[in-house]
Amino acid sequence: MNKDTSHINPLENEAIYIIREVAAQFEKPVLLFSGGKDSITLVRLAQKAFWPAKIPFPLMHIDTGHNFPETIEFRDRLAKELGVELIVRNVQDSIDAGKVKEESGRYASRNSLQTTTLLDAIEEFKFDACIGGARRDEEKARAKERIFSVRDDFGQWDEKSQRPELFDMLNGDIELGQNVRCFPISNWTELDVWSYIQKEEIEIPSIYFAHKRKTFVRDGMIWSAEDDIVFRDEDEVVEERLVRFRTVGDMSCTAAVLSDAVSIDKVVSEIRDSSISERGARIDDKRSEAAMEKRKQQGYF
Repeated sequence: MNKDTSHINPLENEAIYIIREVAAQFEKPVLLFSGGKDSITLVRLAQKAFWPAKIPFPLMHIDTGHNFPETIEFRDRLAKELGVELIVRNVQDSIDAGKVKEESGRYASRNSLQTTTLLDAIEEFKFDACIGGARRDEEKARAKERIFSVRDDFGQWDEKSQRPELFDMLNGDIELGQNVRCFPISNWTELDVWSYIQKEEIEIPSIYFAHKRKTFVRDGMIWSAEDDIVFRDEDEVVEERLVRFRTVGDMSCTAAVLSDAVSIDKVVSEIRDSSISERGARIDDKRSEAAMEKRKQQGYF
């Protein structure tokens, strides 16, 4: 198969430049790591940015407690192999402390509860820059983000306070209490990420590949039934299907897709031919027209 990845190099160079600017302009950055393909790509880019030295900042995962086991296993193994500090903060602790309230019902999810845990962790460690894997093609609220996206001292995002970014000039000056979310792969698409993973032969969690899984269908979407996390009505029938996940967020809001893609090459071909966004399998984006916008304003991601 002819793999045209000629467009990847400029994106890689831009991302490496941004990561180096984060390290140069901020005192205490952190890379937000979920174990998903975008954050795994960020880790590889950070490796290249500082090679042969180690990545000079920690990875941090805000764990909902409802993550896919395959993702958690991969997260821990990767951090150990790289010799990078891994910070984990748990949404369950925020629930136990009464800071957030667990949702209930058939669409209950902990995904939105991550915001409080994330903001508490930023304050705990005094991080002034958080590197994330958001891309502008994912969702319209994210399309508004700058590469250096300023958050106020409450962790909130205000589109009116964002700075213009002319050419490749990145302004990291912040006031006391503010912090910045930095998005090195803002200009990448889902296909760009997968093409880069293919080109670099980057290992990813097995859940991204087609596998047989006990599932059920609700609202035209395929949900995992191999756990006690996802709410299931008595009349929702469990069947074994050949599926994979295009995104690996909280299990309670991340649906699977039918697929026979068992290799990177097949995944790339599948994504290239797909007419549906990867976030079409995220139920939390469907709660309202402005769901992501509101969460972002509150400090999410």
